[in-house]
Amino acid sequence: MPRNLQPLDLGIQIPYHFRCPISLELMQDPVTVCTGQTYDRASIESWVSIGNNTTCPVTRAPLSDFTLIPNHTLRRLIQEWCVANRSNGVERIPTPKQPADPTSVRALLSQASAITGTHVSVRSRAAALRRLRGFARDSEKNRVLIAAHNATEVLIRILFSETTSSELVSESLALLVMLPITEPNQCVSISSDPGRVEFLTRLLFDSSIETRVNAAALIEIVSTGTKSTDLKGMFSISNSESVFEGVLDLLRNPISSRRALKIGIKTLFALCLVKSTRHIAITAGAPEILIDRLAADFDRCDTERALATVELLCRSPEGCAAFGEHALTVPLLVKTILRVSDRATEYAAGALLALCTAEERWREEAAAAGVVVQLLLMVQSECTERAKKKAQKLLKLLRDSWPDYNSFANSDDFGCSSQVVPF
Repeated sequence: MPRNLQPLDLGIQIPYHFRCPISLELMQDPVTVCTGQTYDRASIESWVSIGNNTTCPVTRAPLSDFTLIPNHTLRRLIQEWCVANRSNGVERIPTPKQPADPTSVRALLSQASAITGTHVSVRSRAAALRRLRGFARDSEKNRVLIAAHNATEVLIRILFSETTSSELVSESLALLVMLPITEPNQCVSISSDPGRVEFLTRLLFDSSIETRVNAAALIEIVSTGTKSTDLKGMFSISNSESVFEGVLDLLRNPISSRRALKIGIKTLFALCLVKSTRHIAITAGAPEILIDRLAADFDRCDTERALATVELLCRSPEGCAAFGEHALTVPLLVKTILRVSDRATEYAAGALLALCTAEERWREEAAAAGVVVQLLLMVQSECTERAKKKAQKLLKLLRDSWPDYNSFANSDDFGCSSQVVPF
């Protein structure tokens, strides 16, 4: 390639030395390797990740050290060129945030975990945690790097030992929920400790909404990370009515942020996976809150989780009774079928099946809401086999609650559904 200006398809010329030698695209984050050659960071990292970690792509010289040094001068020149060509539709590349390096991470973790005294203040420890949280927000790569330095163990220790400092508690908690907790023992160390469980429960009622949301997020992480069925049955968090009240309050609050709603429903679903604790969720008011939120402002993923939670709670007589008494439950479940996703359809059909099995009045309500049409469409659709089986069972239950069921089901419009018959 000649070392001059190269024309692009759009007719805009990019100086050769502004292009990454690997991708041939305008560099967004130029970095220099040990051979002196400059590449775009994403391109050289991709080159190394596929196994080419011994040679420089251009010079073919050995890469004895894979330290990437940001080329700030070249990046500023590229930005100036972008500004100069703005009239041609070129957008200025943003100044990239530099990735965390192992030395900085180790130093910050050491500062954060130091014993508060004359040389290390609470403020400096909190500042170190904020800096680490900034790194974690920037990229998944940074989060993996921080976690690799035993950060979760350090943060757990800070969170549950520095309970008198609200600043250290909030900062350590906020960072902890951003990192992967891959060691089951770390989850067990929280779930099996009554003192830690009680402390987390108190944080669910903190004056700071961020702390409350992060406390719920940690409860969800710990609950899903506790693999043993026996331990889940004894899980102190799940057995605490206050925990359900705190989590449900995140969903109940009319000014809850999108993250608060997402964390709230994830945590509620995780807790309700423990069969022995579902009655606590029902007593705490989960049915009413779930239906109210489903009728309002959940996105697709949250709707799926909420409906899965509804189906779980409907597996008990008290759950069916609580959901059935809400005027919107049956019409909402019927309306959800085939409108959100295959998973949502399956969960809605499962909840309806439980309700219609429990009492005849809910069968009549479902039939009046038009569920038969939805079910007949379900068994002919490409939804999951589990969903179709639930639909077939519901159709059997409803045949006595729909006056014109037999003539309707045998009409030409639905005659092609071999999966509906025989009953």
